[in-house]
Amino acid sequence: MLGAIIGDIVGSVYEFANIKTKNFDFFSNRGSFTDDTILTIATADWLLHGGDVAHYYARYGNAYRNPCGGYGTRFAQWLERAALKGDYSPYNSCGNGSAMRVSPVGWAFDTRNEVLAKAEESAACTHNHPEGIKGAQATALAILMARQGATKDEIRLELENTFGYDLHFTCDECRPTYGWGATCQDSVPQAIVAFLDGTDYEDCIRNAISLGGDSDTIGCITGSIAEAFHGIPDEMREKGLSYLPEPLLRVVNEFEVKKMQSR
Repeated sequence: MLGAIIGDIVGSVYEFANIKTKNFDFFSNRGSFTDDTILTIATADWLLHGGDVAHYYARYGNAYRNPCGGYGTRFAQWLERAALKGDYSPYNSCGNGSAMRVSPVGWAFDTRNEVLAKAEESAACTHNHPEGIKGAQATALAILMARQGATKDEIRLELENTFGYDLHFTCDECRPTYGWGATCQDSVPQAIVAFLDGTDYEDCIRNAISLGGDSDTIGCITGSIAEAFHGIPDEMREKGLSYLPEPLLRVVNEFEVKKMQSR
């Protein structure tokens, strides 16, 4: 899931100041982890220790109440409702939050059925709209396929056939006209194509950020898949981890140790 975290950190600088070029400082001194990282790590914690995933999202969201970029309005309201009333019911969101937090699922399980089921579970506690579930499942399945050795053409075909996404465009074609898209249907296909167009992990992230829109989340989704396919250079890995406070870093390390042991 570190690929998702790095994509989030790199994109955080450009979420509200979009750029349309791949030529930018990769790790800006203004970069920070955002809600995308917080909730991705909450997913990992849930997979490590079990229980109700909604409680993990509420606990992490309320513990890190004002992350860089802030939470989406409806998720922030959900956090408040969970904290004050103990009400964890979903709110039919199709926002891209379900896809940006799902990456640990793609690493934790080794079969398609398990990944699709757990991705749906991770999404539906808040984002129970069909598009919200689909965005999480598509991202997690792409990660599974990438780490199991599928080619990019095989990943593209599978996601198009299973989820109905049109992935036959390029970043260069998309970039000039793409604007803000915070729903799964308006950002997950773009994030996937940024991965498909990339030559290595860094190039995938540069593709994602250069599109504009919800830059940290698109970077997060793209990075989650790109890590599984390309890997992450050691120096970039260490730099990304350096942004995390100790409690979050501890969960990342625990998840990666357990993942390696299970392999």
